[in-house]
Amino acid sequence: MPPPPTTSNGNAAAPPPTTIPLSNALMTKLKPAKIFKGAVEATPPSTPSTPVARSHQGPRHITAITFDDRGDQVLTAAEDETFRLYSCKTGKHLKTLYSKKYGVDLPRFTHRHTTVVHASTKEDDTIRYHSLHDNKYLQYFKGHSGRVVSLEVSPIDDGFMSGSVDKTVRLWDLRAPTCRGLLNLPASPIVAYDSSGLVFAVGVNHYSRILLYDQANYDKDPFLTITLEDPTLALVSYPPRPIYMTSLSFSPNAKYILVGCSGDAHYILDAFEGHLLAKLEGHVGLERRRIDAPQTIDPSKGNSGEEVSWTPDSKYVISGSLNGKIIIWDVQNLPVRSGVVDLKAHPTRLQPLTTLDGHPGPSRCVRFNPRLAMIVSAGAELAFWLPDQSADNEEIAKELLRKK
Repeated sequence: MPPPPTTSNGNAAAPPPTTIPLSNALMTKLKPAKIFKGAVEATPPSTPSTPVARSHQGPRHITAITFDDRGDQVLTAAEDETFRLYSCKTGKHLKTLYSKKYGVDLPRFTHRHTTVVHASTKEDDTIRYHSLHDNKYLQYFKGHSGRVVSLEVSPIDDGFMSGSVDKTVRLWDLRAPTCRGLLNLPASPIVAYDSSGLVFAVGVNHYSRILLYDQANYDKDPFLTITLEDPTLALVSYPPRPIYMTSLSFSPNAKYILVGCSGDAHYILDAFEGHLLAKLEGHVGLERRRIDAPQTIDPSKGNSGEEVSWTPDSKYVISGSLNGKIIIWDVQNLPVRSGVVDLKAHPTRLQPLTTLDGHPGPSRCVRFNPRLAMIVSAGAELAFWLPDQSADNEEIAKELLRKK
């Protein structure tokens, strides 16, 4: 018998993805199977000696979620400065860990299911390599002089990269405390790896540009520069409202780039030439913290960036919404464009395949499990979504009645 496949760091590779095909019928039957109402500690009362920041008035939220490679576990990070680990298969809360001194944001599992890297929210801007097994820090990655706002682990090895408000992207390796690469940019960047780990993207809101780099030649100029420009915005107001990018993610099949935005639309671009293919509508953007907050003219990040993602088969995009809904778009029939990019060409405007009733308050983090037919969403609460089996039984019963 041949040995099991391994990753570049010697760990056992994750098993192949689930063979259960995702379909429109399955996606519309997703229901909350488990809701964790105590997934975030309540906001402490404000006192003269310890005032509560205005941004934290009201319920505190989960700000990020991450799955391990096998899809067995999901980890949350929240404004109460906790990590919380859950089993995806049993639906149980496994442990709560605290980072009161440094805060915690943007946790990302490494290729070991017991370790994560995460950004800090207090003390300094160091990235920390943390062992969930014994609640210890294994390494500190120092270099940023501003808060880290984007953090991603390479899909193929021990590399990872970070984007900061200090206007730099740093490339790291878990085995060394100093960065191995540095990009200086005109504004705060957001970053993403493609599924091969050979290409990475850097989004810069200042110029509405997305820069694509060859991982092996990151010190060279980007091999593709994409301008994100939506001509349909000029039909609503003039000058058109600026687009504020909060996240980037390549589709698992590497054909597309999903651009998460703070406003009421996300976008899908062709990853090879940069054509704007689709505008995803139907959700309420997360640049405001509460649905009753006044709308602002200028876009801002708010607490968004984790709310939109792909399914593992690249067929669907799922998103949260300020009103707590979970939005699902079918993106299997995107237009095909080639040649010179036309910035005046209108994207296909996609409406949701379905809108699912979520939990109370904004759905700020929404991710599809990489191995199981399961969505995890989070805001003030955490929810595990599974296909409703009773719906299948009802369909079977109806079909039998029709035959009688």
